[in-house]
Amino acid sequence: MTTIPTQLLPALDRADPSWRPILEQGLHAMAAANPGYLPALAVDDYLPTEDRLFAAFAQPLEQVRYVLVGEGPYPRAASATGVCFMDGAVGELWSEAGLSKPVNRATSLRNFMKMLLVASGQLQPDDTGGAALAPVAQAARQAGGGAIQTLAELQDNLHHHGFLLLNASLVFRSHVAPAIDARAWLPFLQTVLAALGKQPQRPTLVLWGKIAEQLRKLPETAGLPQIVAEHPYNLSFIGHKGMQEFFGPMQLLRAR
Repeated sequence: MTTIPTQLLPALDRADPSWRPILEQGLHAMAAANPGYLPALAVDDYLPTEDRLFAAFAQPLEQVRYVLVGEGPYPRAASATGVCFMDGAVGELWSEAGLSKPVNRATSLRNFMKMLLVASGQLQPDDTGGAALAPVAQAARQAGGGAIQTLAELQDNLHHHGFLLLNASLVFRSHVAPAIDARAWLPFLQTVLAALGKQPQRPTLVLWGKIAEQLRKLPETAGLPQIVAEHPYNLSFIGHKGMQEFFGPMQLLRAR
């Protein structure tokens, strides 16, 4: 069996122990399909940094109820966390004028939050701009108002509901097309999905964007419930009825 590059081992150590054998199996599957990929990646510059390659797998295997699949890490070192669409440059979610400046810069996160606000009736689908957002944000910032204040709280709420926040490609490299990296990670994802399909409670796949949607063709996803939408960097995501109906009842913007 091929050897996993030693540079990647610290990243494996940061995953929940329930995932370790599956992640190793997935890396071996990648190596079998493309022997040169992992050794080249291990000595290359890629995002996320700080051994966060498998950060999404902090969610224990037996607690996964939903697998949200995006495209790839944010193309900025401060933003790429190894967790789908969780922008590490974002702290506070709100400002007096609406969403905070870091949220507004993180297009996918901004549109996801607007979708949640539409789903909860706090915004109208045809009016999600600054003027409409300002009073919503001011109410959210009020002490005792019950709204979450930080991205960490949003991620915690998603984990509480059983989300595994995964990307179709676990890495971003400025000199490699995302589709190429996503293709290389496909055997890894197949291994992960096969393991999830064997769980007593099979999770629902939530696929965002065309790269993630390709997973529908895999035999490993045939037995898993699936929900598909355009990627949240598209403005149309805000008005997606299926996403509103799916996420709305979870009240992800409310403090637990």
